[in-house]
Formats: sequence, structure tokens, C-alpha cells
Amino acid sequence: MSTVEKMAYVSPKEIALIVGVVAACYWNSLFCGFVFDDVSAILDNKDLHPSTPLQNLFRNDFWGTPMSEERSHKSYRPLTVLTFRLNYLFSELNAFSYHLLNVVFHAVVCIVFLKVCKLFLDYRSSVVASLLFAVHPIHTEAVTGVVGRAELLSSIFFLAAFLSYTRSKGPENTIVWTPIALTVFLVAVATLCKEQGITVVGICCIYEVFMAQGYTLPILWDTVLQILRGKGSIPYCMLQMLLKLIVLMFSTLLLVVIRVQVIQSQLPVFTRFDNPAAVSPSPARQLTFNYLLPVNAWLLLNPSELCCDWTMGTIPLVESLLDARNIATITFFCVLGSLLVFSLRYPGDSSKTVLMALCLIVLPFIPASNLFFPVGFVVAERVLYVPSMGFCMLIAHGWRKLTSNSVLRKLSWVFLSLVLFIHALKTLHRNWDWESEYTLFMSALKVNKNNAKLWNNVGHALENEKNFERALRFFIQATQVQPDDIGAHMNVGRTYKNLNRTKEAEESYLVAKSLMPQIIPGKKYAARVAPNHLNVYINLANLIRANESRLEEADQLYRQAISMRPDFKQAYISRGELLLKMNKPMQAKEAYLRALELDRSNADLWYNLAIVYIELKDPTEALNNFNRALELNPNHKLALFNSALLMQESGDARLRPEAKKRLLSYVSEEPQDANGYFNLGMLAMDDKKDAEAETWMKKAIKLQASFRSALFNLALLYSQTAKELKALPVLEELLRYYPDHTKGLILKGDILMNQKKDIRGAKECFEKILKMDPNNVQGKHNLCVVYFEERDLLKAEKCLVETLALAPHEEYIQRHLSIVRSKIASLGTGGASVIPTEKTTVAEEGKATFANLKEVRNEQKTTRTPDSNNKNKGQGKAKKHEEKNNTDKETKKKSTKEIKDIEKKRVAALKRLEEIERILNGE
Repeated sequence: MSTVEKMAYVSPKEIALIVGVVAACYWNSLFCGFVFDDVSAILDNKDLHPSTPLQNLFRNDFWGTPMSEERSHKSYRPLTVLTFRLNYLFSELNAFSYHLLNVVFHAVVCIVFLKVCKLFLDYRSSVVASLLFAVHPIHTEAVTGVVGRAELLSSIFFLAAFLSYTRSKGPENTIVWTPIALTVFLVAVATLCKEQGITVVGICCIYEVFMAQGYTLPILWDTVLQILRGKGSIPYCMLQMLLKLIVLMFSTLLLVVIRVQVIQSQLPVFTRFDNPAAVSPSPARQLTFNYLLPVNAWLLLNPSELCCDWTMGTIPLVESLLDARNIATITFFCVLGSLLVFSLRYPGDSSKTVLMALCLIVLPFIPASNLFFPVGFVVAERVLYVPSMGFCMLIAHGWRKLTSNSVLRKLSWVFLSLVLFIHALKTLHRNWDWESEYTLFMSALKVNKNNAKLWNNVGHALENEKNFERALRFFIQATQVQPDDIGAHMNVGRTYKNLNRTKEAEESYLVAKSLMPQIIPGKKYAARVAPNHLNVYINLANLIRANESRLEEADQLYRQAISMRPDFKQAYISRGELLLKMNKPMQAKEAYLRALELDRSNADLWYNLAIVYIELKDPTEALNNFNRALELNPNHKLALFNSALLMQESGDARLRPEAKKRLLSYVSEEPQDANGYFNLGMLAMDDKKDAEAETWMKKAIKLQASFRSALFNLALLYSQTAKELKALPVLEELLRYYPDHTKGLILKGDILMNQKKDIRGAKECFEKILKMDPNNVQGKHNLCVVYFEERDLLKAEKCLVETLALAPHEEYIQRHLSIVRSKIASLGTGGASVIPTEKTTVAEEGKATFANLKEVRNEQKTTRTPDSNNKNKGQGKAKKHEEKNNTDKETKKKSTKEIKDIEKKRVAALKRLEEIERILNGE
């Protein structure tokens, strides 16, 4: 074991101590849910799903957005997303497993950090530094917030890369290349977890110069001057050092070039709401960014007031040199400068420890400092995860100096114990803030009431709980805190809409729209305002298109959004829906095809296009598009359902097995939807599987007792299978819910007349039909049959004459009229006629005229894209909903098979009519 390895050795007791402390501080984080950025990174991120190709993780950003899109945040962390995907594989969206893995990673970081501390501190101070790091409250955002895993994973490989580099110096200052190669690999891995991982190269370089080679700044300066003056050659040890540094810097440059290629040389687009100082003029920008440094340092020193979101107006801009806050900036740089001078100027272990601590504080923080390029936040506690390592080393080093003084030893121990205990309690308490979005944002409002985003987010949390009245108050407060916040006005509008206050909703949307920049031809919209603010056009259009007279106005808004951003997918989707509503299917088709050019992997878009082809009367192409949707998402519920209906209604018996398979998949996904079982029953009826059809119909009725079509078709099934008496109670139930159900009344009347011999009851059914619809041919004809059964031939004749006037081309009515008139003639004109005993066969013929009453499915789900629903976030995907308001409509179209069935039954009826004629004529 090398000297470095011996120094960095961590005993099992130390590991047990650290793991125990971490568990004690973070056990309650396991009961927290997904909050804040977790929603976008996990709940809404399709890259976690096993159905998503694995290579997508290396094409998309941390949030699942393609890196090529302007709205991408350019945060490239595929290895972190891969761990989320593994979580999803084992527990899907069970938050417990995600939080548990975060706690485990934090414990690992603490242990590896202890190994690093032992290189620069003594045993006791190293453990103190590691314990301080383990319990520091500033880490709750990184550990308890699931997206903080990027910090945890990057830190593990960050520290591992540094430890590997410390083994690169061999005997007599030789170079050991294996640790260097491993360091470069670990740096790449750390960078793929989070971008700041690359900064460990800078720490390795400083370690090489000032610790491995033992230079101080004065010695290094003198050596360089002598070489430049030609008074000496370059020392061998310096050549070795330069070679190692060149390898490190070349590797770093290569990683930077690859990173730039990944983001396609584009920086992410942030707005003044995300980082107000970034768009402020000089000197406000420089003064504010420099002031943020002591703000972050104060959070490390005194983490009493923590906030999950420091954007917008949380920290007012420092706009003048006379601002008193500049004193804090000057003080910070004075302290930092003093520590740097001490660590670089003087030799000794103490200066090396301070230098290493400063490196850990400063270098990993540079990417988030705003000093070299703007970032999407003002302050973020999670980015202090690695810098806090250096802070804890400094505190532990200072504590060691205090304990060396016999007078201060006891006091320093008391002070240390108190700090550890208070920090642990604060961390434990802070974890509960992350239990839900409501608790998180309410805790933030206690710290900062000047951030409109926090008011908005509390409103969102209440909105998710359907508490719209309270949510509205928070959204309105957000508009008062930040009057020019477009998203806040959009939230107010959406909430008014949810409360059915459409007038106020439209007014709020118009205010938001007025805050949008004017369209400038040729100028990119995304470079000026956040892309998700474009949803104001979508939301306003979706609101006003409920008014049929304003459809053109809504279309104009969609087109305006598209003109501002030609790649705005949601605008094409919503416009496609509107064009369908306007009976412009060809234009709707063009809109959906344009959206598919932007995203061909979106199953919802293929589904919507299939609906368009149904409108265009092209079922073959519709089915092809349903199949494309199912290739991308085999569990796409609406595509499963509607493609099965399309197959069923095609009349092609070869498609029925696949239709049944898809309906079975649908009911497994939606076991509480009666429509799936009903259509399985219809398929079984088509296949003459009566027992199976009965089972499915009963399941549908069990789930939805008032299911109109299921009740009628079950009764019809019983009637067609000689179980008429079982059909009667089903019809009673149907007519209890729908007393004007014509077909139900006809079928009930038939059963009463032919099976129960209840002529009066049958007569009531047919009379009720005619009361509702005097021109109903079936009801009128069957009432004529009732008169015939009552032996009132004259009334039957009159009735048949009236029925024939309604349907002059119906041959069976003419034949019946002829039979009745022949009978009247044979019995005389007295009107008191006696009908032969074979009279029931006339009623049977009546039954033949309505035996084809099979009621086709009327509770379908052919669904288009609904109104977009914006929650201050871009909605770049189609949504789905079920049009349940169509459940009681009678379907006017019949399938090809049903038409054939009707013709067969009509032929059979004519044959029976001939038999009736022979009987009535005494043949």
C-alpha cells in the first residue's frame, strides 16, 4: 500500500459512524414525494420509460428535451438520467426508491470526502470535516430533492478522479500513467453526471504544482524567471510536472470541445425572470454578480434561512456603488485574498490544507458564479454541495488550531458539538419542507415574499389539489409582486377558466398577451422571451374557440404563435384540432403533418392524424396511423380502443381477432371503463359467441348501470337466443333510465305480445312510441298488429293504410293490408271479425320487421386533441381526453355486416309473410 493509500484509508468504524449520521439526518427524506424540478426531470421525462430507446438519453438534455431544440436547457447529464431510469425499472414512480438512492449516494460522498480529507488533515480533523459535511443543512436540496442526484453522482467521480491523480507520482518523481488515465476517465464520467465535474482538473493541476512538487508562489516565480533569463535549465521535476499538466489540459480541452458539440454551440436561453442581473446594464450586472458571492458564503456559514428558489426579485439588484451591500462584497474578497496569499506564499502543511480547501470552494463554483457566462438562476443551494467540502475542511482545520490551545480546547469541543447537533436538527426539519410542493413553496415564502415564482408555485400546488379559489389568490399575489410576469397572468387566466369565469379568464390572458414583445420579422422569438410564454396564444385561443362565432379569431391566434416560432409544435397540434372543428380536415391534416416533421416519435400526433383520416373517410390510412401510434407506444389507450373499433366496423372477419386483442389490452389499462367491455361484447355478438357476449355486456353494465347501448344489446341478445323472458327485466332497467328509448319500447312490446301474451302492455309500448314520434313506421305497424290481435279488423285496416302512407314502398305493409282486407271481405262488413287460431303468426311477422334492431355502439372515444393546459411550463406534447358527453347518442351509421344481416332478415320476413297469407286465405 502506497503512502497516499495509507493516509486515505478509512476504517469500518469510520464508515459506520458516517453512515449512521447520514441515516439519522435523512431518514425522513424517504417519505417525501416528487417536487419542484423533480416533476420535469422524472414525472414528465419520457427518457425514464423502458419503451424509450436508450440512445435518447445521450441525445436529450437532463429534462428529456432534445439538445437540438432552442428550449433545451443544454444540461447534458445522461448518466444521472440513467440512474433515474434504473429507479423507474425497479419501482416506476415510487418516490421512496429515488430518495433512498440519493441518501446512499450522499453517504458514499461523505466517505470518499473523508479519504480526501485524510490527505491534508489529521485523523480527528478529517472525521470532523466529514461529519460537518454530512449534516450541513445546505445539502438538503441536493439530497432530498431527487434532481440533486446530479450533484451527488458528479461529486463521487469528482473526488475519485482527484484521489486517482494523487497516485500519479512514483518514486523519484517519476510519472505513473495508469492513475492519470483513470483520472481522465473519471473526469469524463463526472462531467456526464453534471457539468461541474470537469473542474476537478483545475484542482489536480494546483495539487500537482503546490503540493506534489512542493512549490510556493515565490519559489515558482523565481524558478520561472531564472529559466527565462537563461540562468538555468528547466529542472527535471518541472519537466515531469509540465508533461502531466499538458496531458490534463489537453484532455480537458477535448472534453470541452465534445461538450460544445453536444450543445451545438448554443447557450441556453434564460430570461430576466430567471436571472434579472444577467440582462441588466453595467455596472448593475457586475455589482450584483459579485455581491452574490458573499451571499453564497453566508449560506454556508449560516444556513438558517434556506429557500428552494432564489430567482426573480429574491435578491434586489445592486445598481449603485453607494449600495451598502457592496461592503459585504469587499469584505468577502479581502478574506478570500488573505487566505490565498497565505496558502500560496508560505510553505507548510497548514497552507497546503488552506489551499486545497480554497480550491474546493472556488473552482467547482465558477460555472455557477455568473462571472463568465449567465446561468438560469441567481442562487441555487444545490450548487454549493462541492464548495461546502472546502468550507468544511477550513472549519475543521480552524477547529484543530483551537484545540491545540489548552485554554480553548474544551470550548472548541462544546462549540463543535453544538454546531453538529444544531445542523443535524436543521437538516432533519428542512427535509419535511420537501414532503410536497405545497410545503416546499410555503416554506420558501417564509424566507422570501418578493419572488413571484414562489407565489405561482404555491398556486400550482393548490391547483393540483383542485383548490382553485385559494390558488387564484396566490396567482393574483404573484401578479402584484411582479406585474410584468407573463406566466403569472396566464396562471390567473387558467384558474378563472377552471372556475368557469370565462370573461375574467379572457381579460387575464389579454393582459399577458399585451406583455409579449411585438413580432419583429426575421428576429428569433426565443432569444427575447421564454418559449413557454407563447402558450398565452394557445390558452387564449382554446378559451375563445368554445364560442362558435369566434373560431376564426382563435385560428388567427394559433397562426400568430406559429409565426413567432415556426417550430412551436403545440400550436400546430391545437390548430389541427380547431380545423377539425371547423370542418377543414385537409388543413388539419397539414397542421398535424407539420407537427410530425418536428416530432415523429410522438405517438399522440400519429393518433390525432388517424382521427383526421377518419374525418376524411379514409379508414385504411386511419388504421395505418393508429398502428404507427401503437408502434411508438404499445399501451396508447385511445389508439388501442379506436383502432379496434375501426377494425370491428370494417366488417372484415379477419380483423376481429386483432380487434379483440387490442380491446383486451385496453381493458387491462382501463379496467373501470365500461366502453371496453361493451365493445368486446359487440365483437362476440358479431362472432355469434352468445355466452361470451353476455359476459362482456354484464361487465359493462356492472361498471355503468345506465349504459344505454349495453342494456339494449344485452336484451336484444337474449331475444335473439330465445331467452326473451330474461330480456324483459333488462329492458325494464333500460326504460327506467331512458323512458323514450324507441327500440327498447319496440322490443319490449314484441316480447309482451308474443311471449307474455300481454296485448295491453304491448299496445302501451307502441302507443308511447307514436306519442313521441307519430311517423315512426315500426311503432305504427306493430300497433296495427295489436289491433289485428284484438280482432278489430277495421281499425287494423285503417292503421295499415296510415302506415302505408308513411312508407309506401314497404312491401310487407302492403301484404298485411291485403291480408286484412281479404279477411274483412270474407267475414262481411259487420266489423265483428273472428281471427283464426293461427293469428299469432301475424305478430311473429311483426317481430320480423324489428328483429334487426341491434343497436350499434354509441359510446365511442374517437378523440381529438383538447385545449392545451399551461402551468407556466411549455406543453410540447398532445394531450388526450375522453368525450364522455357523447355516450347517449344513437349512431346513425351501420356496418356493412349489419346491412347484410338486415337484408337476410328481410328475405326471411317475406317468406314468413307468404306463409301467413296462405294461412289467412285458408290454403
